[in-house]
Parts: sequence; structure tokens; C-alpha cells
Amino acid sequence: MPTELEELVEFLHHGNTQIRQVAAENLLGYSQADLPLFKRNQLEPVKDLKLLVKDYAPIAKNALTMLINISHDGEVLRALNDDTFLEALLSRITNKKEPNANEIAMLLANMAKDDSLQRVLKLKRAVPKELSTSEWAMDQLMDCFVKGGEGGYNKDADYDYLAYFFADLSKFPEGREYMTTPQAHDSDIVPLTKLQVFTSHNSHIRRLGVASTLKNCAFHVPAHPTLVSNLNPDPALPPPHIGVNLLPYVLLPLMGPEEYSDEDTEGMLEELQLLEPDKEREKDLEIMKTHLETLLLLCTTVDGRKVMREVKVYPIVRECHLQVEDDGVREACDRVVQIIMRNEEGEEEEIPQGAMSAAGAGGGKMVALKNEAEEEDEDDQIVEIC
Repeated sequence: MPTELEELVEFLHHGNTQIRQVAAENLLGYSQADLPLFKRNQLEPVKDLKLLVKDYAPIAKNALTMLINISHDGEVLRALNDDTFLEALLSRITNKKEPNANEIAMLLANMAKDDSLQRVLKLKRAVPKELSTSEWAMDQLMDCFVKGGEGGYNKDADYDYLAYFFADLSKFPEGREYMTTPQAHDSDIVPLTKLQVFTSHNSHIRRLGVASTLKNCAFHVPAHPTLVSNLNPDPALPPPHIGVNLLPYVLLPLMGPEEYSDEDTEGMLEELQLLEPDKEREKDLEIMKTHLETLLLLCTTVDGRKVMREVKVYPIVRECHLQVEDDGVREACDRVVQIIMRNEEGEEEEIPQGAMSAAGAGGGKMVALKNEAEEEDEDDQIVEIC
């Protein structure tokens, strides 16, 4: 005999709206503690929840929340990643009047942990004219994130969790290439330039997701000259000669109100000079370490280290080491300083196969950073809500 809960799950596809709503409300709490309940009968409840995303807003909100909570399971995750459901989510998140856009952003962030969602990088769809001029799904999601912060596009959404979606996609080579390549259909804009400006945003979710995206993109060594260049156009870069100017956005969160000597500031990037006396350093230690690991990745070539020295990264990292009383941050500072300041042997260093991690590193020793694709940072955790 089926239990009362199993009977309740059956009501998710009931023809009566009120019954579906009551079922969704009562099942919501179980989505955090009773995963098998939602996997019974060959994932029938998951199939019902996917349909309920299109239901009335209160029902859809509960359905999305349940899918967010159970999508940590690999079998459920694979069941979510079909083209029809993906289009349903995209059509809603790009809709200016969608009341559950933030929940959709959370679900997309979890779905991006499945390799198959890389296909969104090459997906074309109808243009949501109030939002974007592009037919590319990724451009539309970028527009949601950039234009939609703090209710700027949809009064019911801030789209912050798309930062985690971008971070997960940038773990894949195709995702990194998209993020660091000028897009001919978008006036040759490098997508990463749309994200890096949020490293000092008020939203912790945005700062964390964007910091991880920048770090992941720094694993793409061929893009390093583009990432560190602050010239536009830069004749040293291949056409269309677009420099990303990433360094100010990575370094600024590491800086506080400290004053620097004339010797230290000579050659320092203009964006980092004459900061306000009330300038605050990033408060989240994990975000700080992520930015330091990005610098370390950008130091893996001779040219990268040369740029770091020329723009006076050392005094900024030195002050960060002095001011932040955290062993992890100080160890990360030590590694960056040792790479920047050591003597060159004239040979480029390759990022080790599989990538680098500070885990268990001794202070002052060069260690490998583990690739984001193999390591779960805080932003990489499955989103789960009540």
C-alpha cells in the first residue's frame, strides 16, 4: 500500500489547480530530506514538477524550489537537462514579468553542473526584444545578469545566482573560450568584461560567482595576453585587438585604505591609485583567496609575470598580507609574491595537467592550484532552499 506521502506526490499532476497547489505546498519541506520520494516510479514526480514550472506562479515557485533542492542528485540532474525544459526555463527567465526568475537562476546554476548544459553556449533562440538584441541564449542570460541587478529589468528579480551559472560553465574549455573571446555578433565585446565589473558589487553572491568565473578563465593560458592587457586597441593582440584589463578588478578587492609610497605607485594601474580613505577590502576570505589564485594563474608565463611586476602587483599583495590576519590568505599572498619576485630562467611554465590547489600548502612554497572542474568551491555547492 502506498504511504500518505506517496499518495500526496500523485496529486502533483491532478487536474484541479487547488489540489496541485496544496500538494506542492505540503511536499516542499520533504524535498530537502526525502529524495527517494521524488524518484519513485522512474522519476515521475520530477516529470510532474517540470510541468508545474509552467503552472500558476505560486505552484511554479514551489515546483522550482523542490527541483532546486533535489537537483544535487545526478539522476535527477540528468532528467532536468532536456531541450524542452531548458527552453521553458530560458523563456521565463528572460521574461520581464516572470515572478520566479531568481528561482530559475538558482536551478540553472545547479543544472550547469551537468556537462550536457555546455550546449547553451551554442544555443540560438527567439530574441526577447525588451531585454536583448541577440539570438544567442548566453548573450540573453548575460543581459539578464548585467541589466537585471537589483530589479533593474524585472522588479521581482536580481538574477544574482546567474553568477554561479557562469562560474560552472567556465569550468569547461568551451565556456572559458566563450568568456575570453571577442564576440563578433556583439560588437567584439569580450563577455568577461561584462562580469568583471561586479567584483566589488554589494551582492556577496555576485562577487563570489564572478570571482570564481575569473579564476576559471585564468586556466585558459592562450587568453592570458588578452586578460592582462589594459590597452584597447592593443596591437600586440590578434584582431580585433581587444584587451580585457582584468587586473584592476582582481586587485581592487584586495586593497584597503593604505597609502603607498611614490616608488610603489609608480607604474601602478590608474584605477588602483588615489583610492578613497574609506576604501574597504573584500570581507569574504574565500573570495580574497580566489582572487589571489587568479593572480597566481596569470603568473604561469614569463610575460604574465613581467606585467605583474610592471603594474606593481607586489606592494598590493604585500599590504594584503600585512593587513589580513588569516593563514589561508597569507599563504596565498606568499605564493604570488614568490612567483613575482623570483629570478627568471627564461622559460615558460606550463599549468600542470589537471590544474592547481592551495589545500595543504606550506607557506611560501609554490603549489599547484586544483582545477575548478575537480574542486568544489563555496559557490560550487548545490543551491538548496526551503
